[in-house]
Amino acid sequence: MRVFALVPVIALVAGCDTVAPVQGTGFNTPAYQAQREAQLAGQGTVDNPLLAPVDVSQQPLGAPGSALPQSLATGENADIANQAAAALASTSGQTAQTGPAPSNSAISDEQDFAAVSGRRSIESDAARIEKNRETYEVVAPTAVPERGADGQPNIVQYALSTTNPVGTQLYSRAGFNLQAKAQRNCARFPSADQAQIEFLTSGGPQRDRSGLDPDGDGFACNWDPSPFRSAVSN
Repeated sequence: MRVFALVPVIALVAGCDTVAPVQGTGFNTPAYQAQREAQLAGQGTVDNPLLAPVDVSQQPLGAPGSALPQSLATGENADIANQAAAALASTSGQTAQTGPAPSNSAISDEQDFAAVSGRRSIESDAARIEKNRETYEVVAPTAVPERGADGQPNIVQYALSTTNPVGTQLYSRAGFNLQAKAQRNCARFPSADQAQIEFLTSGGPQRDRSGLDPDGDGFACNWDPSPFRSAVSN
């Protein structure tokens, strides 16, 4: 009874060991492997001829832009070979620079002992120093010219001699409509400094013959001595 029960089991196991045939095409098919082995062995021709590795490595490509070898110009390798030739031709104008890098003569080599020692010696340096001593000239200092040598009042000195703020009356002024008169007269000067020089030249600050200091503070046309005072105090 047990013998008859084992017969179906053995038949089922035998059916599982059957190897299914390989279908389709590709690089892993038995047909391709056989074709590849035949080509490498040099036996016969097939539909897709391949060059043996030794033939490919010994094929000269030639100069960029030259014709391809006959063995590379046909078959499936033609496209790859043509692309490689085109890439070489596009880079033929770019040549690598050989030889030493160009030197920049504008950079000083005074810190390079080897370079300097080849051009100079202790004797030459001593001669150069002695030559410099012969041409050395001492310039004697001269006196600083006095301010106000042109006859004009020195407004810097005047500003430092005053202490009253702008607008504080120190001197009397007589007349009518002094502000309007000063406004017209001050318009004749390009700057307040020029107006102050004219004011001091004409008798200021005690007298205001030009009508430039209507408030009697000693400063014509709103001239301000504060910048000069601040420069000295700082």
